[in-house]
Amino acid sequence: MDLRTPVLRRSFRKPFPVAVRGEGVYVWDTEGKRYLDFAGSAAVNFIGHGVPEISAAMAAQAAKLEFVHTSQFTTPVAEAYAQELLDFAGENFRGGAVYFTCGGSETVETALKLARQYQVEIGQSKRSQVLSRTQSYHGSTLGALSVSGNKKRREMYLPMVREWAHIGIPYCYRCQYDCSDGCRNCGQEYAAELDRALAANDEAAAFICEPVSGATLGAVIPPPGYLQSTAEVCRRHGVLLIADEVMTGMGRTGRNFAVEHWDVAPDILVTAKGLSSGYAPLGAVLASKKVVDAIAEGSGAFLHGFTYNAHPVSLAAGQAVLKHLQEHKLVAAADSARKDSPAGKLKAALETLCELEVVGDVRGIGLLWGVEFVADKSSKRPFPPEKTFSARVGQAAAKRGVMVYPMQGSVDGIAGDHLLLAPPAVLTSEQITWAVGELRAAILEAMK
Repeated sequence: MDLRTPVLRRSFRKPFPVAVRGEGVYVWDTEGKRYLDFAGSAAVNFIGHGVPEISAAMAAQAAKLEFVHTSQFTTPVAEAYAQELLDFAGENFRGGAVYFTCGGSETVETALKLARQYQVEIGQSKRSQVLSRTQSYHGSTLGALSVSGNKKRREMYLPMVREWAHIGIPYCYRCQYDCSDGCRNCGQEYAAELDRALAANDEAAAFICEPVSGATLGAVIPPPGYLQSTAEVCRRHGVLLIADEVMTGMGRTGRNFAVEHWDVAPDILVTAKGLSSGYAPLGAVLASKKVVDAIAEGSGAFLHGFTYNAHPVSLAAGQAVLKHLQEHKLVAAADSARKDSPAGKLKAALETLCELEVVGDVRGIGLLWGVEFVADKSSKRPFPPEKTFSARVGQAAAKRGVMVYPMQGSVDGIAGDHLLLAPPAVLTSEQITWAVGELRAAILEAMK
């Protein structure tokens, strides 16, 4: 069935409801149907839909100054908001700087180029490669795809991208190593893979990773000690550590940024999605003082730019979102270690899904969760890809008014079904109970 419209949509065969209004955790379509946004669209909305202060801040900025180009001007909102973000990111970014973009892929592109220029500035001009992990996802532009391990999103464009080394990624539900010690051993084994890869490559400029896996693996938490060891490996080899917090940043995991859970200090941190909570296109690259100093005291100019980077109206949205989530203590609301928080209650409710025979694993942290489906629990055998099991669950859930984020390929890039769940932090106990109940019913329907 060909469902063409003037919009080049993501699919010509899938009908899309037409969204017209949002409030809190809900979105309404033109038919008046209400959907609970259980995925935060795509782990984007953190503060809830329809917060009036955000649109008011955007309108006020647009009324004063809608746009200037960053080659000619800076703006008060850019200077103030950059400092607020550095403060939010903590001591590691004291004396650093922020480069604003229009979204996640642009932030990763910027970080890759920033890492390369840093190496050139310090006299390491042969360092141009950025290593990453299999089963990762860092964006849809060609540079971001080059460091992504998501097989389906890469395969068509492989002739167009640079190919650098991808190392293994910790995935304890299907671990390649011994996890009998609470996964500490496997974390060190995966860190050792990076050590060997860097020892064999004197052209590496940086290593990029998601502190908690996003859509490709579905909220996989790193084993104890893994991120700390990875950071130490990077330091020892003179390679920058880039933390991709496009999905996990701005409170999503119950900390300002996910790296704080493991006390890791990246050289560069990229974030988007929750940065503006979807109210405007916005991303940011946070560079540590070491990186900024190398350029400021070297060539004196970062050779990179987008027309709309540091767009004043988008920055006004981001600044208002940051103020809102701090005033309403939404980072604490996303702390799943607190049983009385929305995140803690969501964790407890989702874990009941493990009772279902097709749910192999429920994993996550804060307000970022994955539910993995299997055809057989004992062997962890995935469903055949052609069954599109997660998509069927997603369709059944949407029919019930619950929007989730279905994904395939978690096992090997082709097989493996899971859902990503990332609701806004304003979710109530009653909404959690209802949504998880409807999701359970959707899974049972897909099993039939």
